[in-house]
Amino acid sequence: MTEAGFSVTVPATTANLGPGFDHLGLALSLNMTIEVASAEAWHVLYQDKEYAALPMDETNLIVQTIQHVASTYDQIITPQKLVVRSDIPLGKGLGSSATAIAAGIEIASELAGLHLSPKDKLRIGSELEGHADNVTAALLGGMTVSYFTEDEMEVLSFPAPPIGVVILVPPVALKTEASRGLLPEHLTHKVAVRGSAAGSVMTAAIAQSDWVTAGRMMERDLYHEPYRKVGFPNFDEIRMACKEAGAYGMTISGAGPSLFVAVPPETEQQVAASLEQRFPHYQALALQPAQNGAFITK
Repeated sequence: MTEAGFSVTVPATTANLGPGFDHLGLALSLNMTIEVASAEAWHVLYQDKEYAALPMDETNLIVQTIQHVASTYDQIITPQKLVVRSDIPLGKGLGSSATAIAAGIEIASELAGLHLSPKDKLRIGSELEGHADNVTAALLGGMTVSYFTEDEMEVLSFPAPPIGVVILVPPVALKTEASRGLLPEHLTHKVAVRGSAAGSVMTAAIAQSDWVTAGRMMERDLYHEPYRKVGFPNFDEIRMACKEAGAYGMTISGAGPSLFVAVPPETEQQVAASLEQRFPHYQALALQPAQNGAFITK
């Protein structure tokens, strides 16, 4: 087993971008960094108060992921102390659980000397997360488009797109399970086709750096926005304000409760300030897409 004494850094992510439901992810310029050192017992120390209520022992998601990966490859990893620093809001639709899973995979691969391939990491992460959008972007960076089933997995990755990002973060957290409970069990064939078309055009527009078209399609989602938007104060008013501020488009970040706003590059600070002043219930974060996915520093 490799000696400890390294750190792993993983970016935040947003998923879906509207109609890219459960298969499109984008890495963002917020990070979780975990310092790894040998210890007599597993201990996770969070440096940020927002994370203080999370488990600090073997029940922690990062530790569970490390041990799952090790057991999958018939390895045993001795206890470690994990010191975690993160500027990713917890439970706010920015992939905090996927970030923890991606970090656990990287730590396990390093400590056990597994030399896991990117494909192996993506498969493990998606199986643990239950879907591929956030975790693939966390591992690879940039933007990812995924097809994931029990038997198949295909992931295409693209460089970080040339846009600015504003994330509107409400004060309340939301569990993904609760948000998924708002979704219908079935959609009609006609609605599913329209939703698929919106997602396809949006993804093609992003690939061509046509964010005007991408932004329009981002707001044509039929898979989850119509059912989740009721939980967002001033949703339609915020969308109109984003348009007035020159944004390409606005949609729900992941399962919520944050909102994702795509804006022209170098305008994110201005748009964030404008939206936060107009909608003080939300904190506005001015960000950029992140090029790098998870990486280890020794």
